[in-house]
Amino acid sequence: MTQAVETHRELDEPWLVLGERRFRSRLLVGIEQYDDPGLVQRILAASGSDVFITTMDPDNHRSSLLLTDMAAELPEDEYHWIGTTSFARSAASALKTARMLRDLYDIGVLKLDVRSAGNRPDNKATIGVAETLRAEGMEILPFILPDVADARALESLGCAALRVMAAPVGSGWGIPQPRRIREVIESVSLPVIVEGGLGTSRHVVTAMEMGAAGVLVNTALVRAGRPLMLAEAMKYAVRSGLLTYRSGPMGGDPL
Repeated sequence: MTQAVETHRELDEPWLVLGERRFRSRLLVGIEQYDDPGLVQRILAASGSDVFITTMDPDNHRSSLLLTDMAAELPEDEYHWIGTTSFARSAASALKTARMLRDLYDIGVLKLDVRSAGNRPDNKATIGVAETLRAEGMEILPFILPDVADARALESLGCAALRVMAAPVGSGWGIPQPRRIREVIESVSLPVIVEGGLGTSRHVVTAMEMGAAGVLVNTALVRAGRPLMLAEAMKYAVRSGLLTYRSGPMGGDPL
């Protein structure tokens, strides 16, 4: 077996295993801002993502594309179908959304968001909701501001992975405080996904070079002039950054 084949095989190994679910794509794509199932299918194909994320908003009657919307576009056996509470602005709303997704659609893996009115993660509320949902048997991927103590608290609850905000959602600022993100990555044994403000493939490469298990992008693709092209660019950026991290690059990184 050649070294190139071994490298590709290593990169394609699952970064997260939950029962029979094996998550291989390290690029996750948020779809809350789309209303065209066909476009979502093309975005996911271009990005290489193997995850479809669905949600609802019981408070304001907004809705992301649901499983029923996508049934004709996405074969269920080709994607991991997970839920999110990204519209939640309170702990109660997040719990209600999570339980509705579980009870109506049998979704047991949750991208948990509890955000403040300013659209930033509320770490304290997130930890409380995560504790409740873990007790109910759900697998949780919580979204937090980078804080080592909070990351460790969520790890102790048995969360499946952590999602850490690099910059305000939708800002396109990239990773203005890389040391804080790196400290979280190095403080826990869980996979850490970086998201929030990742606007270009350069931002994605930076996150992966720091040791992130994956990245999540959303607004960058929605606002791009050619979203399918950017989705493909970010797919390659993930692999480039991961290859660099795994290679054991020389020192001198000022981040």
